[in-house]
Amino acid sequence: MVKIGNISLPDFPLLLAPMEDVSDPPFRAVCKENGADLMYTEFISSEGLIRDAIKSRKKLDIFDYERPVGIQIFGGDEESLSLAAKIVDVTQPDLLDINFGCPVKKVALKGAGAGVLKDLDLMVRLTSAVVKSTSLPVTVKTRLGWDDNTRNIEEVAERLQDVGIKALAIHGRTRTQMYKGEADWTLIGKVKNNPRIQIPIFGNGDIDSPEKALEYKNRYGVDGVMIGRAAIGYPWIFNEIKHFVQTGEHLPPPTIEQRVEVCRKHLYKSVEWKNPVVGINEMRRHYANYLKGLPNIKEYRNKLVTLKTVEEIDEVFNEISTVYAGYAFSKTAIELINYHEKCPIN
Repeated sequence: MVKIGNISLPDFPLLLAPMEDVSDPPFRAVCKENGADLMYTEFISSEGLIRDAIKSRKKLDIFDYERPVGIQIFGGDEESLSLAAKIVDVTQPDLLDINFGCPVKKVALKGAGAGVLKDLDLMVRLTSAVVKSTSLPVTVKTRLGWDDNTRNIEEVAERLQDVGIKALAIHGRTRTQMYKGEADWTLIGKVKNNPRIQIPIFGNGDIDSPEKALEYKNRYGVDGVMIGRAAIGYPWIFNEIKHFVQTGEHLPPPTIEQRVEVCRKHLYKSVEWKNPVVGINEMRRHYANYLKGLPNIKEYRNKLVTLKTVEEIDEVFNEISTVYAGYAFSKTAIELINYHEKCPIN
C-alpha cells in the first residue's frame, strides 16, 4: 500500500497526469472506470482563482466517484498560491498538487510551472506557503530541471520533502526538452533510492505500454507511475498495466463495441458537464484517438467532427459499430495512440 498523507493507494498505483484541455471530469470518469487509481484536475491558475475567473472556478469541479482526486494549482507568487490553497480547501479534494512542471511559454516564462525550477529558493518558499495554508496533503509535480545544466531534481526532492510535501511526481525531461526526446528516468530512480527520501516518488514520461510500466517499476523502484498522453483515447491502458504487472499476461485489446461505448460515455458526460454546444465541440479532439487503428475510418471521423447534435453523433457511432463488428485489434496500446508533440501535459 502507498500512503499520501491520509490517502491509501494500492501497491504500485497508476496516476492519470493532469493535462490542460484533456483531464476534465468527463475524461477522468472514463479513466477511473478503466483503472486509474489517482487523478488530478487540469492545472488551475492561482491568480484566476483569486479573481474568481469562471474558467478557473469550473476546473474545481470534482465528483465523489473520482476519489481519490487532487486539484492542481500553479503560480509564482507566495500570497496568490496561499490564497488559492485556501479556496481549494473549501472544495474538499483529497489532496492539493502544485504544478512546477508545465513547460509552455505562457506559464514557464512568467515564473510559474517549470519556470520555478530556475529559482529553487522560490520553489521552497512557494511550497511552504501552500503547505501552511491548507489542511490537505500537498504534493508536487515537476521536472528534472530547467535544462541539462540544472538537472537538480535530487536537491529539489529533499528540500520539498523538508517543507512538508507528501509525494512527488517527476517527469523525466527538463523544461527545455518540452516533450521531445526520450524521458530519462535515471534521476527519478536516484531520487527514489535516496535514503533521505521517505515520501512516495512517482515517475512520469513515456509510459505507453504494460511492458514499459513493469520494466520501469523493477528498474527504478518508483512507488507508482503517472500516465498522460498514452491514456488519451485509450483509457484501457490502466487496467492493461495492472493486469500485466500482476500476471505477466496481456488483456485482449478493447473491441470496437467497447471503444464506441466508452467514446459515447465520454461524449455524454462532456455534454452533461459543459452544455451541448461546448461539450460536442470539445469532444471532437478525442475521436481520432478512440478510433485509431481502424481501416478506412477517415470518412466517419470527418462526420463526427462536423455534426452538432448528440443524436446525429449517436447514429454515426452505431454505424461504426455495425460496419466494424468483429474487427480484431491486434496492435498494442502504443501503436494505437495518436501522439501530439504539442499536447499540453503539465
